[in-house]
Amino acid sequence: MIKSAGIHHITAIAGEPKRHVAFYARTLALRFVKRTVNFDDPGSWHLYYGYEVGTPGTALTFCIWNRLPKGRHGAGESQQVAFAIPESSLDYWIKRLDRLGIAHGAPAKRFGETAVALQDPDGLKLELVAATGADAIPGWSNGDVPAEHAIRGFHGITLEVRDPAPTARVLAEVFGFKPAGTEYNRHRFLAEGSELARAIDLRITPGLGRHAQGLGTNHHVAFRAGNDAEEMEMRRRALALGLSATEQVSRNYFRSVYFREPGGILFEIATDDPGFTLDEPKEKLGSKLMLPPWYEPDRAKIEASLPALE
Repeated sequence: MIKSAGIHHITAIAGEPKRHVAFYARTLALRFVKRTVNFDDPGSWHLYYGYEVGTPGTALTFCIWNRLPKGRHGAGESQQVAFAIPESSLDYWIKRLDRLGIAHGAPAKRFGETAVALQDPDGLKLELVAATGADAIPGWSNGDVPAEHAIRGFHGITLEVRDPAPTARVLAEVFGFKPAGTEYNRHRFLAEGSELARAIDLRITPGLGRHAQGLGTNHHVAFRAGNDAEEMEMRRRALALGLSATEQVSRNYFRSVYFREPGGILFEIATDDPGFTLDEPKEKLGSKLMLPPWYEPDRAKIEASLPALE
């Protein structure tokens, strides 16, 4: 029996790279843990942000595809990324967003916690959640936000669906999530094996159209597998539900399996190992372009094709 450890990482689509890097590395003060390329499209950046070393449950990654049109939010989308901040830091973050001119929603109570909604420069939906227990997790600071107020990792993600039942079955039977209540149009599921990145909300918005992927939308959400055996067991469970799961694929920093859940959202299963210190020491993470071995012979060509980040 696999006990779910929650979300491994979330991958979204972004546009203008300098503006994008400034928002995540400076405004939100996440650590820039890896600059590499999209392994399926080596002419484009794949950037990773996270907590100190990008521990599973903290890594938000972006495919920089600035020639894509803007996406449209809607049903069938892993829609809103929620970051966990200490409960004592909510006022700090509201004042910081106001000072930097970042529009945000009013604080809203949900499942006993307070959330503040905002968007990134491409329109990706985000939330800061004053999360129970986040105060107990040590903070990391890059100098822009004090460690005591820093984002600790993911709180979870909202999946916009038309029918929650088939997606709920996948969360329970493939990943081991447990139902944790309903508020208004949200059905919450929690991973019991993690303090962070454990909340999945299935939201149903009547009359909402189908989403269209593009700038400012999520590409997929990845769930944690402790090792290859756990990943293969999750894959077996997905296949048993009639879902079409890929073979294992190397992503250098983890190994992945992909499938679409019944609502059309792309799910990934990703191993915890080997992690982002595979090819860079902890103190140097994110400082230069790192390529997988199979692209190293083309480094000069790839570097010349990539737009500047800073």
